Amino acid sequence: MSHHPFAVTVAMIVQAGERFLMVEEWQQGRIRFNQPAGHLEPGEAIIEGAQRELLEETGLDIKIDQGVAIYQFTAPDNGIHFVRFTFCAEVPEPLATCPQDPDDDIICCHWLTLSEIEALGEQLRSPMILASFKDYLAGARFDLSMLKQQR
Repeated sequence: MSHHPFAVTVAMIVQAGERFLMVEEWQQGRIRFNQPAGHLEPGEAIIEGAQRELLEETGLDIKIDQGVAIYQFTAPDNGIHFVRFTFCAEVPEPLATCPQDPDDDIICCHWLTLSEIEALGEQLRSPMILASFKDYLAGARFDLSMLKQQR
């Protein structure tokens, strides 16, 4: 049995009316756009990781409403296999952000429409971003009680 590098990541879709929260960041020497997202830390519960990443990358402490989907993706540039848990939350209006990123990769946050996000094209960090927005807008959801952590 061969072992391949893999990473567990968490991501948040935060909607305010017709706008979605996106993070502009430095990634491998290029400017990329992503949802607030990142790697799960050792021993961290999945939901806790999503909350932490949202807080670090945007400065926002928003309650997660539901899960959207779980995605698998293999990065073509390095072969890393990603398992990504995507969650969602809604707020009544776009909120002011203040990234607290310990890695100092975050440039700033933006509230963008889906059309504006689609127009970013190759600047999107991964194909899972648009896939998750389309699933979210189609009503894909799962209850957070589906996630269990054994301690």
